[in-house]
Amino acid sequence: MSEQLELYDVTIIGGGPAGMYSAFYSGMRDMKTKLIEAREELGGRILIYPEKMIWDVGGLTPTLGSKLIEQLKQQALTFDPTVVLGQTIEKFERQQDGTIVLTAANGERHWTRTVIMAIGYGVLQLAKLEIEGADRFEVSNLHYTVQELEGFRGKRVLISGGGDSAVDWANALTPIAASLTVVHRRDQFGGHERNVAQMKGSSANVLTPYAVESLSSTNGTDIDQVSIRHMETEECLQLEVAAVIVNHGLRYNFGAIKEWGLDMGDWNVNVSGRNATNIPGIFAVGDFVQHDSKVHLIAGTFTDAVNAVNGAKVFIEPEADKYAYVSSHNSRFKEKNRELGVVDEDEH
Repeated sequence: MSEQLELYDVTIIGGGPAGMYSAFYSGMRDMKTKLIEAREELGGRILIYPEKMIWDVGGLTPTLGSKLIEQLKQQALTFDPTVVLGQTIEKFERQQDGTIVLTAANGERHWTRTVIMAIGYGVLQLAKLEIEGADRFEVSNLHYTVQELEGFRGKRVLISGGGDSAVDWANALTPIAASLTVVHRRDQFGGHERNVAQMKGSSANVLTPYAVESLSSTNGTDIDQVSIRHMETEECLQLEVAAVIVNHGLRYNFGAIKEWGLDMGDWNVNVSGRNATNIPGIFAVGDFVQHDSKVHLIAGTFTDAVNAVNGAKVFIEPEADKYAYVSSHNSRFKEKNRELGVVDEDEH
């Protein structure tokens, strides 16, 4: 190599739940670890819904998305991995000695023995409302995510969308907003059945199949009226609003990673045991992964991370233990326990 780069055992691409837990678990396996995230902060998709209550992570009572991010971040940093923010990895090069050099869009290079890809569906972009002039309201009362529920208290709110987040926001805002209308272009909603039933049984005004047709503003700054169109009859209704929330999903872009030669479908990479891809030394976790037993929940990403890190460890050291010891018996936690004022029984 023409430049002197620091060699890492594993480099994790992506700083969402899968990437952060991979960083933690690689520390358990005493691996020199680097975590690279394209955004300027860790959190992944959860950053889109920080006020969403998350119920389905084992061992946690209902937890706000923002709180879960902080807890995952704290855990990820347990063994002091190197964290690089604001870099999108584009290029992969195999060296003669079998190691790998990753190159970011800004030209920075990263040298590693193995790679764990925790990139979800690639670079995320919120799908915007495709109405001319809508963007001018983004600085006032047109929202593509809900950062603080309290900001909608006592307001007439319209939500456009029918996925999980739209349904969850509707349920969270119903007791807060003065009135809530949900508009969806299809009769069927894509959210979890229980949450959809809760929304339909609440005071929310659910209108289907309708789509937002136009936005109106008396003062030129804030939306105060929305026109919605029936998808079959073309009938239009005028609704008075004080805030509009749009959740039309996400647009995904894998960029140059599609050219690496990974065994990929449109949205996922296929993996075998220990979450190994078809390229030696490259493993994958989280929503980016597809296999027969894949669980597309946050809880499922943790198992992916454990399998991938164990796979990377054995790839580097074929004679290494296939799995890490549980934390109560893992030597890496002895010092951590002492820092917490906890003395292991075998140290008495």
